[in-house]
Amino acid sequence: MIIESRFNGPPGSGNGGWSAGIFAGAAGPGPVEVTLRRPPPLETPLTFADGEVRDPAGAVVAQVRPTEDPGAVVPPVDLPAARAASAAYPGLVEHPFPSCYVCGPDRADGLRIFPGRLPDGRTAAPFRVPGPVTPPTVWAALDCPGGWSVIAAGRPYVLGRMAAVVAALPEPGDECVVTGATVGGEGRKAFVHTSLYAPDGTLLAWARATWVALPDAAG
Repeated sequence: MIIESRFNGPPGSGNGGWSAGIFAGAAGPGPVEVTLRRPPPLETPLTFADGEVRDPAGAVVAQVRPTEDPGAVVPPVDLPAARAASAAYPGLVEHPFPSCYVCGPDRADGLRIFPGRLPDGRTAAPFRVPGPVTPPTVWAALDCPGGWSVIAAGRPYVLGRMAAVVAALPEPGDECVVTGATVGGEGRKAFVHTSLYAPDGTLLAWARATWVALPDAAG
């Protein structure tokens, strides 16, 4: 396995959702939970065995274990509401990682998912599906909308753990909707859910995740 450099999150490391999707694929069918133990390195051969992803030096990058269906469905909104929320995406003004493949405004070649807040605190964003689309694409799309339900100015978070179910892949070229919500927290950890909907409102995928505040941002 190699996380290509264009699928970055924070500079120099893989986007958490994309990386988790790659690692989940290596584990085979069935719901799995991926725990990132260190920033996934880019352009580096990684191996998977006995539920662990390791780098060439043998360091554990991630752990993958079977889990139950995360059952983490965030209610949908229609496309106009998602577009309106996205227009107020706070990452357009201040973004901890503006080159992120998923939500970075500096990435013309990224997924360009810009989650904005809804009045009830959820996030929503339109998602123009690229082609070709793969399960890691969907894991990536489910990643940042959850994070942006807790990220605030001067308070960056990164993905720590994620479990997802991809019931169906979206169609390339479709404009889907992604929703996210914070459902709890503990210390530096925030617990979030995300869901991906097809243009007709069909639920395509859903995830639960734990995001972790960076140490220098913890209160």
